[in-house]
Amino acid sequence: MRLATISVISIVCAAMIFTSGCVNEQQYKDLKLQNAAQDRRIKELEGQLQAANLELEQAKRQIEALSGKGNVEMQALQQKVAALEEDIAKKKALIEAMQKQLAGGVQLPAELSSMLEDWAKGSDLVSFDAAKGIVKFKSDLLFKPGSDEVEPSAVESIKALCGILNTEQAKAFDIIIAGHTDDLPISKAETKAKHPTNWYLSAHRAISVLDVMTTNGIVPERASVRGFGEFRPVVPNELNKKGNPQNRRVEIYIVPKGT
Repeated sequence: MRLATISVISIVCAAMIFTSGCVNEQQYKDLKLQNAAQDRRIKELEGQLQAANLELEQAKRQIEALSGKGNVEMQALQQKVAALEEDIAKKKALIEAMQKQLAGGVQLPAELSSMLEDWAKGSDLVSFDAAKGIVKFKSDLLFKPGSDEVEPSAVESIKALCGILNTEQAKAFDIIIAGHTDDLPISKAETKAKHPTNWYLSAHRAISVLDVMTTNGIVPERASVRGFGEFRPVVPNELNKKGNPQNRRVEIYIVPKGT
């Protein structure tokens, strides 16, 4: 089982405190430290699972070698196998729960999912993943290059989404807004002054979408923002820093309340 997806929460801005839509340098440093610690924890969990699986296979082979002898060693091995299988199952269940909690990805009620599908249908700006409950905005249509100001043409689409998210069918769900970029570095001086790195740009874009949503009826208690920069591409970026439009996006996760 791959655990890399767990790392997504460690680079998010869900708990950041910001003033006038800006995130300070220390908060980003803190997030990077959290990310490093999370990566170490992921590797630790991967090692534990791998070791437990190897130990389980070894114990099973020993049982096969002792098959039919019915001695005390056989009973001890059978108990060991049962304990290992239980421990592995618990670890896998915990990891699955963490992945769901951190990355969103839940199937929504049929009526809510249907409303979101109808809203996204035929739009060049957005798509809706019904299996995971994720709305995806294309940043190239949502913002001008290097900007975190939502384009007027996109505001109406976000307003319509807010109308759906404020229905009775959606009130049991919270909203996580996640910004992503490609791997093209910030180069223009005027852009760099406001968004020093892609992390800043992705977080600021998520905040801008949040501002539009809270202006249109989404209560702040339901929403959080996350910034991933270029670190979670959905497709490989082209070589020689040419980027990829598919990686420039804002995702809105619709998750159970309190997630």
